[in-house]
Amino acid sequence: MSQQELLLPNGPSDSSLWKSIHKRINMAFKGEDHLDSLPLPVQRMHLIQVDSVQRWMEDLKLMTDCECMCILQSKPISIEKDEQNELLLSSQYSTCNNLQVLLKRAWIISTELTRIAQKLEKNRWQRVHSMTVRVNCHVRSMINEYNTFTRSSSEEMHQLEKLLIGKCSEFTAFTERCVQTEDEQMLRSMKSCVNETLTTVAQYFGQLIELVLTHEAQNLLRQIDLSDSVYITESAINSLFSLTQEGAHLCRIIAKEGGVVALFKICRQDCFRCLYPQTLRTLASICCVEEGMHQLEKVDGILCLTDILTDNTHSEATHAEAAAVIAQITSPHLTFTQHLSSFLENMEEIVTALVKLCQEASSGEVFLLASAALANITFFDTMACEMLLQLNAMKILLAACSDKRIVDTPYSRDQVVTIMANMSVLDQCASEIIQGNGIQLLMEMLFEKSSSGNTAEVAACERVQQKSAVTLARLSRDPEVADAAVKLSCIPRLIKLCRSPTERNNSDSVLVACLAALRRLAVMSPDGLEDSDFQQLVKPRLVDSFLLCTNMEESFV
Repeated sequence: MSQQELLLPNGPSDSSLWKSIHKRINMAFKGEDHLDSLPLPVQRMHLIQVDSVQRWMEDLKLMTDCECMCILQSKPISIEKDEQNELLLSSQYSTCNNLQVLLKRAWIISTELTRIAQKLEKNRWQRVHSMTVRVNCHVRSMINEYNTFTRSSSEEMHQLEKLLIGKCSEFTAFTERCVQTEDEQMLRSMKSCVNETLTTVAQYFGQLIELVLTHEAQNLLRQIDLSDSVYITESAINSLFSLTQEGAHLCRIIAKEGGVVALFKICRQDCFRCLYPQTLRTLASICCVEEGMHQLEKVDGILCLTDILTDNTHSEATHAEAAAVIAQITSPHLTFTQHLSSFLENMEEIVTALVKLCQEASSGEVFLLASAALANITFFDTMACEMLLQLNAMKILLAACSDKRIVDTPYSRDQVVTIMANMSVLDQCASEIIQGNGIQLLMEMLFEKSSSGNTAEVAACERVQQKSAVTLARLSRDPEVADAAVKLSCIPRLIKLCRSPTERNNSDSVLVACLAALRRLAVMSPDGLEDSDFQQLVKPRLVDSFLLCTNMEESFV
C-alpha cells in the first residue's frame, strides 16, 4: 500500500453505501496492508492513527479492568447469575462488537509484549515484572471475555488457552524472582530464560488469536452458506465486512476459509439481490490480498462481475459496488496478476459498462468508483485505451468534469487525468481532448489545491498536478495542442510550479513532470519564455534544472 489512503457502512440502504467510499477506492490503489507493521497478527493500525486522547479514552475501560485484576491478584469476584451480564465487558455488544473488544484487548497485549521486550533489553526488571503482571491479567480477561460470548470453542482452542495462561503464570514467576535477586551474575543467566518465555508467550498468544478469528470467520461463513433468510444472511455479511476492515491478515483468514466462494454464491442468487451491494463491498475488501484473488479466479468471479455490470435490471448501487471490485482487482500496485487472463477475455464488456456508469452516474461517489476502475484498466495496454476512444469515453469524462456535482473532489479528478494521461499516447486522442475543451481542464488541474489540508487529499492534489503536466507533455507533440496550451498561458503556470516549491507542495514528481512539459512546449513555442527561464529550466540537462529548482528559495526572476 504505498501511494494513496482509508469506515464502515452497516446496512442495506443506499446512503450507507457511500460511507466507506474513499477507503475502498484507496484500498483499490494500495493493494493491502493495514496490519502488518506490528509484531502479532491482530494489531489495529487505525487505533494508532487516531488522536492519542481519544485512544486513551477507548482503552481506559480495558486498562482499568486490568488494574483492578492486578490488585485482586486475578481472583474473580463471585456474582449472582442474574447480575452477571451487567458486569461483563462484552454484555452490551453484538457478536461483531464483542470481536471488536477482543481485538482491542489483543492489540493492548501485543503492545505490552513489545514494551516488555524493550524494557528487558535495558534490564529494567521492576518495570518488566509489573508489565508482565499486567499482561497476565489482560490475557485472562481476554480469554474470559471470549468464552462468555462464543457459541462453541474447539478442544484445540481450550488447549491453547491453558498453555497460554500457564506460560503467562510462569513468566510472572520468573520476573518476580528476577526482581527479588540482586546478584548480577544470576540476573544475566536468568535473562535468556525470560527472553525465551516471552517468545513462547507471544507465540501462543498469536496462535490463539489466529484460531479465534478463524473460528469466528467460519461461523459467519457457515451462516451465509446455509441460511435462506435475507435478514440472517445480511447480518452475517455485515459482520464479515466489519472483520475485513481490521486489515489484510483478517482478509487472508476469510479468503482461506472460503469467504470469496460464499459471497459469489450470494451474488448468483436472485433471492438475495437486495444484498448484492454489501456482498460486493465485502468482496472488494477481501480481494486486496492474494488469497482472495486466487479464490476469485477459481469461482469465475470476473464472469459474475461482468454479468452484474451488464445487467440493466440491477440498481446503480449494485453496479457501483461491482465497479469497486473491478477497481480493486485491477490495481496497478498489485504484484499478483494471475486473474488478469480471464479479465482480458471480458474486458470489452466491462469497459463498456463502466463508461455507461460514468455517463449515467447520479452522484460523485458512483462516478469515482467507475472512473477508478477505468483508470486502473488503462494501465493494462493500449487496447483498453483504444476501446475507450471508440466508446467516446473522453467526451463523457470531460463533460462530467464540468459538472461539479459529479466530479467534486481531487480524487475524482485524479481518476480522470489518469485516464487522459494513459490515453494521450494515442495520436487520435489529441483531437478528442481539444474538442472537449480538455486543454482548459488540464490547465485548471495545474492549479489543484487541497481545501482541507488532509494528508490523503494533499497527495491526491499532487497526483492531479503531476499527471496533468505529463498529459500536456505527451499531447504537445501535436502542434495544435501546443498552440492551445500556449494561448491558455500554460507556460507561465508551469514555470511557477517549477520555481515555487509551495505551489507544488514541495513535490519532486510534480517538478519533474512540469519541467518535461515546459521543455516540450518550449520546442513548439520558444518565444513564450523569458531568457532566464530558458537558461535555467530548458537549456540545461533535466537533472541540472531539477537540482536547481529543488535548491532554490521561492523566486520569480
